Amino acid sequence: MTEVRANIDALDRAIVGLLRKRMGFIEAAARIKQSRDTVRDEARKADVIAKVKAESQRLGLPTDLAEQIYELLIEYSIAHEFVRFDELRAPAQD
Repeated sequence: MTEVRANIDALDRAIVGLLRKRMGFIEAAARIKQSRDTVRDEARKADVIAKVKAESQRLGLPTDLAEQIYELLIEYSIAHEFVRFDELRAPAQD
């Protein structure tokens, strides 16, 4: 059991690292996008979730698990991107 837990812990660290890397791209999107109304893109969200579900099915992971995780991840990312978008364009305060 110790070895199983150690492997789970290692995977969790790797997942957190990948999540941080993904959030870095969310930060980049906030810098690149020219208009606030492009932050929420339902077509892109649907595309990402469809790709995740397809990859989950290919790998034998329950697709409902992947879909639920990505729904939360994407909604969090959108909210974060709105915050960063607004921060980057806020007027400078003296």
